[in-house]
Amino acid sequence: MKTDTIFYSLFQEFPSIFFELINQSPEQAEIYEFTSREIKQLAFRLDGLFLPKNETLDQPFYVVEVQFQRDDNFYYRLFTELFIFLNQYKPTCPWRVVVIYPSRRIEREQPLQFRELFSRVTRIYLDELGDEAPASVGVNIVKLVIEQEQTALEQARRLIEQAKVQITDETTKQNLIDLIETIIVYKLPQKSREEIEAMLGLSELRNTKVYQEAKQEGLIEGEQRGEQRGKFKAKLEAIPRMMQLGLSVEMIAEGLDLPLNVVQLAVQSFSEDNVAAFIELLNTRRSLFEDQDLGELAQLIQPLPDKIETLSDAIAQWCKQDVHSLQRQAWRDCLSGKVAATVEEWLARNLETLETWEPSVNKAILQQAISAENSN
Repeated sequence: MKTDTIFYSLFQEFPSIFFELINQSPEQAEIYEFTSREIKQLAFRLDGLFLPKNETLDQPFYVVEVQFQRDDNFYYRLFTELFIFLNQYKPTCPWRVVVIYPSRRIEREQPLQFRELFSRVTRIYLDELGDEAPASVGVNIVKLVIEQEQTALEQARRLIEQAKVQITDETTKQNLIDLIETIIVYKLPQKSREEIEAMLGLSELRNTKVYQEAKQEGLIEGEQRGEQRGKFKAKLEAIPRMMQLGLSVEMIAEGLDLPLNVVQLAVQSFSEDNVAAFIELLNTRRSLFEDQDLGELAQLIQPLPDKIETLSDAIAQWCKQDVHSLQRQAWRDCLSGKVAATVEEWLARNLETLETWEPSVNKAILQQAISAENSN
């Protein structure tokens, strides 16, 4: 389940829920802006930030992290990112960190190094919210994320009824109900959205005049977003060509007027396609490679770091040599379609979330493909 996406959407649409979770007044949300922030030097990103709209107010800024996997390095990474952020942006308000865990057993505390810092860290364990949690729709949606599959549907139905009673604004109500449905879709991937809609009793609701009017308002906004997506797609498609021209990530971001973290993630994704296509070529058309070619590639890759952009650049430089024109053309043929698919994959994501990206190929897989052990 894509918990980062769920929580980012939740806090962006309904920031008051965050302040309820940390036992603050929901009205606090009015003086904050929820965003993410790139730490440029190390390509780190703080995924959730509540920044005061007016820094002259005596209010802290909040770093929000959702951690659903055991990770011994989590606090090392978190505090590294935090202090690089402080050095780079030099905010004029104090910091607070909020970490959301599904349960206490997931946490790896590391008190030896960070004991003193924990006085400014709030840790929320969703399974311990219990019945004492605030009786708001938003907080109960947060609890729905960790609800067992066998009881999640019933809980979702109760939340939908609760939303109908508590929420008066029809657009807000629609968005909350859609978010509840999305959580259930993630929790029950074997069910279609139509089946889940029927299970939650949403079909009748969505036929009402009030709902249709609220949806129509959303469609108008959606058309505007669609136009923006078209422009975004064109910019994404320009990134590989600009990479080939040798432009830096910073230059591409400035030239296309895109956030640096978007360009960085796109470069990583396109680099992954390059390496994956070359591995496919080695495995399926090995006759194109002489023993000397394989030896050159092995020597080329061996000293390189396990970084997808570096591996991609090395392959590109090798293929640019005139003596490797056959391999270069075959590589391009193998690569065709992959970039377009990546763009569509990007467009299918919540572009504001930019989930943490991990490549599906790496140096070891590439070396294995080059190795003579794979020879047919």
